[in-house]
Amino acid sequence: MNNQNIKSLTRPEINKMKEYSPGKPIWEVQQELGIQEVVKLSSNENSLGVSPLAKKAIAKYTSELHRYPDANTTNLREAISSHYDIHNDQVVIGNGADELITLISETFLEAGDEIIVPSPSFSEYEFGANLMGANIVRVPLTNHFHYDLRLIINTITDKTKIIYLCSPNNPTGTYIKKDDLDTFFQKLPQNVLVVFDGAYSQYATSEDYSNGIEYVKSGKQLIIIQTFSKIYGLAGIRVGFGISSSEIINCIHKVREPFNVNTLAQVAAEAAINDIKHVDDSRRVNEEGRNYLYNAFREMGITYVKTMSNFILVDFKVDSLSIYEQLLKKGIIVRYGGVWGLPNYLRVTIGMEAENRALITALKEIIE
Repeated sequence: MNNQNIKSLTRPEINKMKEYSPGKPIWEVQQELGIQEVVKLSSNENSLGVSPLAKKAIAKYTSELHRYPDANTTNLREAISSHYDIHNDQVVIGNGADELITLISETFLEAGDEIIVPSPSFSEYEFGANLMGANIVRVPLTNHFHYDLRLIINTITDKTKIIYLCSPNNPTGTYIKKDDLDTFFQKLPQNVLVVFDGAYSQYATSEDYSNGIEYVKSGKQLIIIQTFSKIYGLAGIRVGFGISSSEIINCIHKVREPFNVNTLAQVAAEAAINDIKHVDDSRRVNEEGRNYLYNAFREMGITYVKTMSNFILVDFKVDSLSIYEQLLKKGIIVRYGGVWGLPNYLRVTIGMEAENRALITALKEIIE
């Protein structure tokens, strides 16, 4: 069957969609370049590693893998609801935050609806809309990569169904101040749903930052999505969660497949959310690495965007593709900003001390 025949069989929305482009894995760079020492600073993973409590929990359950997982993710929902002081029927668990974005799209979007997406931001918001035949309205960030919430409000039409807010935002690392969120929700129409992506919220340290939970508790119409892939160090087993009103969560459950989160992911996440030491250590390592990279970039005359996350968006003032490729040849993987329409930028994950130093040494060799 040729491509034209296949296209005639698929939904028109599918033909418009593009596959997600992840950062290069370590093994791929090793194979392509024939090198063993590779530093991966491209996917915003927790450089400190997996929560130790999660490791122990996984080890205990390997003998139970012939059983189906808990379809209702009961214990994990209880752990999350206790952590955030909400009711367990306000929590939905997904196979990573990515699945939750798809489930939200399947629950609320129809062909012809509109979503408002900040640009640049996480590409999966658009994936969910494209899947359902909804239209995407992109609202640019300011010149300093902050949200223009007033412009977002003014962009709302009678077709607007969902607004996505990512704070701290990926790939910029910038965040929305609580006062600005207060004003935004005061002006938001009742018939528009906000999806607040707080995947990196545990790294945010500013006193005027909000992870959005307070707005759920006060009855605002929004869904918080979170992930265990970042500060909890569980990216390899894919588990995320959503928090909202019980009415909204019940609607999402109707499109969620049974057994969507495997047993190891459930028990690991339940342990990780209670591993306070690992979270504190991860935040400390991140802050130390961030300060080191800030200082090194300043000494080299390189501009960067201040971040509230575990990555830094770095501005080289010229197309950075060559720098990205030269770093790759030296065994250092970062993300090229061209994928977000930012060709002069590289996004660099904050790593452990040795990884950060390797990056700076390589950049000095390339630039000098």
